[in-house]
Amino acid sequence: MNIKKLVDLNLKDKRVFIRSDLNVPIQDGKITSPKRILASIPSITFALQKGASVMVTSHLGRPEEGKFNESDSLKPVVEFLKNHLDYPVRLVSDWAITPFDTAPGQLVVLENCRFNIGEKRNDEVLAKKYASLADIFVMDAFGTAHRKEASTYGIAEHVDIACAGILFLAELEALEKALLNPSRPMIAIVGGSKVSSKLSILDTLSDKVDQLIVGGGIANTFIKAMGFEVGSSLFEEELVPAAKKIIDKLSRRGASLPIISDVVCGKKLDANERATTKNIKDISKDDMIFDLGKDSVDEIVKCIHNAKTIIWNGPIGVFEFDQFAKGTETMTRAIADSPAFSLAGGGDTIAAIEKFKVAKDISYISTAGGAFLEFAEGKKLPAIEILERRF
Repeated sequence: MNIKKLVDLNLKDKRVFIRSDLNVPIQDGKITSPKRILASIPSITFALQKGASVMVTSHLGRPEEGKFNESDSLKPVVEFLKNHLDYPVRLVSDWAITPFDTAPGQLVVLENCRFNIGEKRNDEVLAKKYASLADIFVMDAFGTAHRKEASTYGIAEHVDIACAGILFLAELEALEKALLNPSRPMIAIVGGSKVSSKLSILDTLSDKVDQLIVGGGIANTFIKAMGFEVGSSLFEEELVPAAKKIIDKLSRRGASLPIISDVVCGKKLDANERATTKNIKDISKDDMIFDLGKDSVDEIVKCIHNAKTIIWNGPIGVFEFDQFAKGTETMTRAIADSPAFSLAGGGDTIAAIEKFKVAKDISYISTAGGAFLEFAEGKKLPAIEILERRF
């Protein structure tokens, strides 16, 4: 893959425009998890140290284009950066319309790019405006690499030099190591509420992995496909045939789906709901499955212990409630203890890693969600395509 790299370029006195992923959770004006900002700082710092005039922008939340919304402003991000960088930092609003000054050794944060009309549809006039602000464009937001927007794709078409940032390349290297050149045995853990949202990735992984582990609402659809009842649990009846095809495909390849023999149930999803472990054959009509049972999790742990490569996207239970968190916790700690190369991605996955405090023991934690899944599906991501074209 031929892509220009930020670290290889002469940045002195250059205007450098960095597209980062600073889309962090904010409550009451306070950042609750700064992981994405911290992951973005190396590229920003590198450019500043090399004497560039640095601009950085990002989306945050889902604002309506053309309308400023205080709750989606990058102001809290700017305050965080001021406390973590030894350089002057300031926020510029209406930057796609109003001229502003930059200077070497200073960081200008350009307000939420999705406030700009035409950002999401990759408006050519807007993309050219972005490009006119810079000598060098740095794509460092791997989490948006699957989106063809003005700040992730359009600017790269029109700027003099387009390159990949430090985080972008690290994400790409980790994904390639896990998915394109994996050490075997290779296992994938896919959790989440719906098969429909991850059917494509499940189908693709079933062609690649030695063992496929499913959890959450996804597992319920597979349990139904195995011929068992799931009571009142979340599952997708219309995708039971698709789940059966994936199970059959794994079997034909000599791969496997670990046996689900017991589950943890409740009658309703509530923080105070009593958890009951049941054999998979004994599910009542009013039972709702919220976690996998000990025997089922033990099977998963055996797979993890034997693995050389682990791809993980999604929890296997409702880990937000402690009585339904044991399965996800046990699995998470087994991954952390494993010497295998472990690649984890997705918001809920990161939340589980943070809850159980094992971040330092996961080989690579991807900041990407949708891009992580689309790369795993084998799709060509627009940001990679344009960077290769501009090499």
